Amino acid sequence: MKKTILTVLIGFIGLTTFAQFVAKLEVKEDIQGICNKQEVYALFPSLDGQDEAICPIAKDEILKRLNSEVQFLKKNPKYKDKGMIGLIINCKGEVVQCKMDNNTKNAELDKQIEDVFNSLGDWKAGKLNGKEVDSSILYSFKIKKGIITFN
Repeated sequence: MKKTILTVLIGFIGLTTFAQFVAKLEVKEDIQGICNKQEVYALFPSLDGQDEAICPIAKDEILKRLNSEVQFLKKNPKYKDKGMIGLIINCKGEVVQCKMDNNTKNAELDKQIEDVFNSLGDWKAGKLNGKEVDSSILYSFKIKKGIITFN
């Protein structure tokens, strides 16, 4: 019995070393512009064969735009909060969904942050094993003294 369990365990470990971890999202709603609703991935660039979608501007430039264009923060310079915004980028590099995943305490602020992310332009699509796929990206942020930073 011990030999059987050991053999099965070794076989399982051997198989998992060749398997690739891929996180597939379950998309329940209809999203206009998505290439394949059943094939939307959260990609991990640290894993072989997975390339995350690439924004047309750098993260520090996104922060500059957020901190200059979000008027709510200019009116509330002592505001403190946190949140998370989720994007779905289709296989063509277009942002097809942009919405707060973890809302802040203010709906107006959420809308202004979404507006900035929606205006970033076309992305380079994410790739899974060399094939362009629909993918999801999350940006987690905090706001302290009216200034947004990424976590």
